[in-house]
Amino acid sequence: MSESQTGNGAHTVQSHGKELAREHMHDWLVLLLLVSLELFLNLIEPFHRYVGEEMMTDMKYPFYQKDTIPMYAVPLYVGVLPCMVFLMYYMRRKDVYDLHHAVLGLFYSVLITAVITDSIKDATGRPRPNFFYRCFPDGRAEFGEDGDVKCHGDKMIIKEGYKSFPSGHTSWSFAGLGFLSWYLCGKLRAFDNKGHAANLCIVVSPYLFAALVGVSRVDDYWHHWTDVFTGAIIGTVVAAFCYLQFFPFPNHENGWAPHAFFAMMERERSREAANAHHDLEA
Repeated sequence: MSESQTGNGAHTVQSHGKELAREHMHDWLVLLLLVSLELFLNLIEPFHRYVGEEMMTDMKYPFYQKDTIPMYAVPLYVGVLPCMVFLMYYMRRKDVYDLHHAVLGLFYSVLITAVITDSIKDATGRPRPNFFYRCFPDGRAEFGEDGDVKCHGDKMIIKEGYKSFPSGHTSWSFAGLGFLSWYLCGKLRAFDNKGHAANLCIVVSPYLFAALVGVSRVDDYWHHWTDVFTGAIIGTVVAAFCYLQFFPFPNHENGWAPHAFFAMMERERSREAANAHHDLEA
């Protein structure tokens, strides 16, 4: 079914918003549970991996507390930016099904990725490349009888020092911007076999930005390249699964709208057919 065949302006927040909210109440409740779990994972102490003196060679990179991409900026470009794109499409199309499922899918993509990432971080406890100066800010190393480090730096800075693998900035970026890339792919008909390369440039741009975020984490000495690579894989895979949970493949005939939209259209056609049949009998 093409977009032009479905009409326009018939399914707004006012007309169908309450129905959607009731249908997906449990999805939003599970989302809140994921938020709670993510907060818990950030409160607990990560595994403190053994770090001997001979292992410090690769962990003496400078410790810069200021990131190229600060943590507060991450929710802006993985959450707010995609939602602005969704709203722009809603203002043109007036399709609350698309808006609702895009926002819900995005939040699931980011939060599932966050929970997976921080669970692995806490369980692995891999030291960051700048761990030495987190542990020994004065540069004087201390080791216990077992050969493990005896850190005397700030406790919160040391705690973060054991959370290198995988990269959270990178996984979040690929989860949020990766979902946006899938969304744009469907809306721009990137795979319509007409050879419009310009559309592909737009579709790929979110992935480019996400990749640059990952590069910045290595440049800032907050992560090893393997942390960034793994984070990118996690975010990419989760974004794909979450998008396809709500939307068809972008190259599908119905790839421009969510599954729920077509299910709703089918219900409305069945209702209209039943009413017409009832009127004829009357």
